Amino acid sequence: MPDTSSAAAVTALPPLAAQAERLIELGVHDLARTPAAALRAYAGRATDAHPGALLAVHPGRVPASALAPLLRHRGKPGFVVVDMPDVDDFAPVGVELPEGPFHLVTGVDRGDHLANWSPEEALPELTGKGRTPLTLTEGLHWVIQQPAALERGHCFMTIGSRLRKADGSFDARTPAVWISNGTGRDGRERKDAPKVGWCWWGNRHTWLGFGSATGRVG
Repeated sequence: MPDTSSAAAVTALPPLAAQAERLIELGVHDLARTPAAALRAYAGRATDAHPGALLAVHPGRVPASALAPLLRHRGKPGFVVVDMPDVDDFAPVGVELPEGPFHLVTGVDRGDHLANWSPEEALPELTGKGRTPLTLTEGLHWVIQQPAALERGHCFMTIGSRLRKADGSFDARTPAVWISNGTGRDGRERKDAPKVGWCWWGNRHTWLGFGSATGRVG
């Protein structure tokens, strides 16, 4: 099987203890209504068994709308596009998240090799390789811990989160994380800021890969 890892994926994440401290520094433990000591203890227990993993907080504890402003790119804070007021209603689909406030995401990859694929095309390709797409909040945790995961021209979708409509079908929007050009409703002051937006399920974008993982551990 060819090596399809993107350059950002093979750049080592900080140790889990450092990731925990980063989240504490940003106040994520308070948002999750969890003591800092509990987050530190979880990271400490997992360090030896899962080096290189990403530490994530369950979206039921800290939603995407709370995480997005914690992202930084060139000193600019992250934001959610104005036409996605329902961002927190995009829930995990086809991804089993461990119970509890924290979990680890292993083998995170940006999916550059899938750039210019539609979500509809990329999903079976990922699952066929034994991978699962990142949820939106996992993708945000990744950029918080590893800002280099977001590069102009090399950003990613998080199709592990989707919005189910009242009739049981899925909304055609799929969430993605990229860098604003400061145009349109983003506003010029947000040029170069990391943004949470959406793309259509059937559309392709040359500058968006598909974030994915090999597994999750509680």
